[in-house]
Amino acid sequence: MNAVQIRSAERALSAGTWLIVAGAMLYSILTVTPLAAAHTPDKWDWTAPILPLVVDAAVVIVVRLDAVLARLGGHGGRWPVVLRWMTGCMTLALNVADSALKNDLVGVAVHAVAPMLLIVTAETGLAYRRAIAAAVTALEERQQAEREARRQAVREEHEAAVRLAREEREHAAMLAREQREHEAALARELAEREERARREEREQQAAERAARERAEREREQQRAERERRERAEAEHRERERAELAERERREHAEREELAERERAALLALGPATEKFPEDRARSLVRAAFEAALPVRAAAELCGWSVGWVSTRYAEHRDPGAGAGAGGGGAELAIAGR
Repeated sequence: MNAVQIRSAERALSAGTWLIVAGAMLYSILTVTPLAAAHTPDKWDWTAPILPLVVDAAVVIVVRLDAVLARLGGHGGRWPVVLRWMTGCMTLALNVADSALKNDLVGVAVHAVAPMLLIVTAETGLAYRRAIAAAVTALEERQQAEREARRQAVREEHEAAVRLAREEREHAAMLAREQREHEAALARELAEREERARREEREQQAAERAARERAEREREQQRAERERRERAEAEHRERERAELAERERREHAEREELAERERAALLALGPATEKFPEDRARSLVRAAFEAALPVRAAAELCGWSVGWVSTRYAEHRDPGAGAGAGGGGAELAIAGR
């Protein structure tokens, strides 16, 4: 069951509960008022409906607050239970009292239906709401756990990819090192053979090899320095892009806040005592349109006719169509005004 179905069930439960409460209150007032009037001095007969109204008001308070506490997962303690049962018993006693005094068992049974239904509905609705709140909490926890599991899986995949890339780089570096070592060994063997053949040539080749090694180290150092500069430049560009995006976000938020304050200031002016100038009226109508005010309310704020304001609303809803018909609509609205 998804969140939409849960909200639908809660609405059905609330509607049914309040329907039963309203019916029981009406039935109780009609039943208890004659009984209270019969046991009240004649000059105070007008106070007879107060008693069932007070009892039924307590029932409404109990049902409403129990619904809120159950939705929040809280518990009011023992006093709400005492009030709930006390009001239910009072309602039951007041409804059956007249029939009981007349020894009319059928009347007692008939008048006990509405109070008993109200008592049981209050208890059952409270249990249903607590069960629904617990189910919603469990559903949210399960969804949160699923989201955490998905995020964890994504992190693990990313870490595995990073680890694989690092291992590949290390393996490539090892192969390069072995290749260099192998080449160096071949060079040493060749140098040794040449040394045995010609000592002078061996010394010259040794000097050339040393020069090549120095050049290789210099090239390695230059390449490392170039990579470091490239990384630094990339980090600098990334920081500049981040600062530019943050600055644009702040400017957009400031523009939105300024527009919202302007709309609030226009809408706070109250009904116009005279027709606003057209440019100011257009600004106010646009603010009213963005605040989803009715056409008549916007017309009262700017002092122009409902037809003219309706034409401006149509232009805001469909700017392409409003551009062609805006002038004629404005003239018609001014003429109607």
